[in-house]
Amino acid sequence: MDLEKKPEPEKQPQPQRQAAPAETAPAQPVFADPQGALRASDADRDRIADILRDALAEGRLDAEEHSDRIDAVYRAKTVGELEPIVRDLPGARPRQEPAPDYAYGPEGVDGPPDNLVAIFSSTTRKGRWRVSRRTNAFALFGNIEIDLTEAIFAQRLTTINATSIFGNVEVRVPENISLRGSGSGVFGNFEVVTLEGVDPQAPVVVINGYSVFGNVEARPKRGKWITDLQDKLRKHLGH
Repeated sequence: MDLEKKPEPEKQPQPQRQAAPAETAPAQPVFADPQGALRASDADRDRIADILRDALAEGRLDAEEHSDRIDAVYRAKTVGELEPIVRDLPGARPRQEPAPDYAYGPEGVDGPPDNLVAIFSSTTRKGRWRVSRRTNAFALFGNIEIDLTEAIFAQRLTTINATSIFGNVEVRVPENISLRGSGSGVFGNFEVVTLEGVDPQAPVVVINGYSVFGNVEARPKRGKWITDLQDKLRKHLGH
């Protein structure tokens, strides 16, 4: 006796899964020379100019070549533009950062602040000296100069409170530290040239205060060799 076969149920068509779009990795920026794109400082130009000066003295360059290369040093904007100028000379140090202009000493305790006062007089602090965490500078009909370019920092944050009344307070710092400020001038000038150091461990100098019929100014101190060169160029062009 034949068994009656039951009809098989119809198979439902399975929805086709759409292929996921291929993920595209985000394009990464490509820098041919990321270190060479770093903006050149006066210290960088001084280093290259010293190499050119030695090459001239040794007879490796004649006066015309030296002049052309010095002009290129003065026009250079980045480290990458400076290095090729001396690539064929002894003493060239490509891919090497110049030594920092600041120096750290042993960590000191937070003692009393340094007080610099100039009343109908002049006070200067410069050279190789240890900077306190806090410095108070008060000028009344006087002048105070604070030069930190060769100073030893025992801490990362240094605060200078500057007050000028019919006087002048000037602060000079190395070019590769961070410089910040907050203050005001009443019939006077309070000017701080803001800097952000490339090295995250570089010292930070903060200038606070005010001036009344006076001047408070903080800015980086330009490299001496480049400053002299610029003075000579100005005199030459003036003639």
